[in-house]
Amino acid sequence: MTTILLILFLVGYVLIATEHLTKVNKSAVAMFLAALGWIVIGSDGFENHVPFIANVALFMLATMSIVDVLNSNGCFDFLVSWMRMRNGHALLWSISLFTFVLSANLDNLTTTVMMLYVMHKIVANQTQRMYLGAAIVIAANCGGGFTVIGDATTIMLWTKHAVTPTAFAAALAVPSLVAAAIPIALIGFSMPERLELVTRRYAYRGDDYALPLWQRVLMFIVGIGGLWFIPTFHRLTGLPPFLGALCVLALFWVFNEIINLRRIQNEMPEQRLLPRSLQYESVQVILFFIGVSLAVGVLQESGVLAVAARWLDNYVHNVYIVSLAMGLLSAVMDNVALVMSTISMYPVVDSVAANAGYVSEFMVDGAYWNLVAYSASVGGCLLPIGTAAGCAFMKSDDVSVLWWVRRISLKVMIGWLAGLGVFWIFEYLL
Repeated sequence: MTTILLILFLVGYVLIATEHLTKVNKSAVAMFLAALGWIVIGSDGFENHVPFIANVALFMLATMSIVDVLNSNGCFDFLVSWMRMRNGHALLWSISLFTFVLSANLDNLTTTVMMLYVMHKIVANQTQRMYLGAAIVIAANCGGGFTVIGDATTIMLWTKHAVTPTAFAAALAVPSLVAAAIPIALIGFSMPERLELVTRRYAYRGDDYALPLWQRVLMFIVGIGGLWFIPTFHRLTGLPPFLGALCVLALFWVFNEIINLRRIQNEMPEQRLLPRSLQYESVQVILFFIGVSLAVGVLQESGVLAVAARWLDNYVHNVYIVSLAMGLLSAVMDNVALVMSTISMYPVVDSVAANAGYVSEFMVDGAYWNLVAYSASVGGCLLPIGTAAGCAFMKSDDVSVLWWVRRISLKVMIGWLAGLGVFWIFEYLL
C-alpha cells in the first residue's frame, strides 16, 4: 500500500509543479489526489483531519471576502494616483514597500493581483513591467511570510498552535525584510531612470455614485484594522481564529452597506472587473488548500510522514539544513503543499519535554516552525512556479520560467541566504 501511495503522490506533485506546462489546474489535481489517497487507505482517521482543514479554509474565505469588499469599493484605486511617477527607482521602491506592508495583512496572492493591476495602470513598457512585477512577487511573498495572517502557510502554522502572532512576527520581520530588500535592490540596476507611463484617460464612466476618496480611505483603514484585530480576538477569547475573521467580516459587511446606502437604494452598484477575477483565483486557492490538506492527511495516517521524520532526525538532525532543502524544493513544488507535508511530520513539543538542544526547536515558536515559514515564502521565489503569486504574475505578463531564471533567481538566492543568516544571528547570538 505504501508503494501505491508514494507513486500516486509523486505523480500528483509532479502535475501540481508542472501546471504551467500541462495546463491542468492544480486545484483539481490536489482534490483528485486526496480522494484517491483516502480510497486506498480507507476512512479511518478521516474525521481527525477535517476540523483543522475547516478552520483554515473558513479563515481564508472570510479574509478574502473582506479584501473583495475593499476592492469593490475602490479602496485600492488611490494607489494608482499616489504611485504614478516617472522615476524608475522611485516607483520600484514605492510599489515594493507598499506590497511588502500590504501583504503582511492580506494574503500574498491577493496582494500580488492588486499591485500588478496598479502597475499595469501606470507603466506601459512590457520589459519594465516584468522587472517591477518580479519585485512585487518577491515583496508579496516575503511580506506575507512574517505574519500569521499573511499567507496560507503561516495561517496553517498558527492554526496548528505551532507559533504565536507576536513572537512569529518578531522572529521573521527583519530576515524577511532583508530577503526582500536585497533582490529588489539588485533589480534596481535593470530599471531605467525614466519609465514609459500609460497615457492618462479621462473617459466618463457614468459612475456618479462611486465613493469619494475620503470614504474609500476610511473603508481601507477599517478593513485592514479588522484584519489586524483577528489575532487579538483569538488571544482575548481563546476561540479559533476563523471565528474572529467571520466576526470582522460580518461587522465590515454591515459598515459597507451603511456607507454604500445611497448606491444600494438607487440600485447603481459600481461595476468592476477585478473582483470577479480575484474571486476566481481566491476560490481556487481555497480548493487547492483543501485538496492538499486532505492528501497530506493520507500520508500522515499511513505513517509515511513519520518515517520521513525519523530519517531526518537520524541522518540530518539540523533544522537549518532541512529549511535549505525545503526552500529549494519550494522553487519547483507549490509551497502550500510542501509546508503542509513538512509541518505534519512533527508534533508541537511541550516546553516541559523540550529541555534543550534539538528537541527545543519544535516547541511553540521554535526555530523549526519559523524556518519552515521563511524558507517556503522566500525559497518559493527562486522560480515563479513556486508560489501562487508567481504563477499569477506569469499569467498576467506572459513571463517565462527561463526569463526568471536568467534575471531573478540568483538575486532571490542571495537575499534568501542573507535573511537566513540574519535569522541565525538573532536566534543564537543576540
